[in-house]
Amino acid sequence: MLERLTIGPASVSQLAEPLPMSLAAVGQHIAVLEAAGLVKSQKVGRVRTCTLDTTVLTQAEKWINTRRITVEQQLDRLGEYLAATKPADEA
Repeated sequence: MLERLTIGPASVSQLAEPLPMSLAAVGQHIAVLEAAGLVKSQKVGRVRTCTLDTTVLTQAEKWINTRRITVEQQLDRLGEYLAATKPADEA
């Protein structure tokens, strides 16, 4: 569903179309995505249209990148330490 919403807004029916689940199950999934802050929906008449809210995804991306940089720095230091402590016969 999220992948489909990267293209643009879609109705619940459009999101459900390619999936092997009931419309009610799709509605439950959308409710979970809304609660997580990933999707926003608006009902106009009988049609509920969903859009992707990238705010939470952007925050997660920043958090992941910060952790990635920290881990890479730690691995670089470990590599330097191992290279410096390598026995002479293994060099």
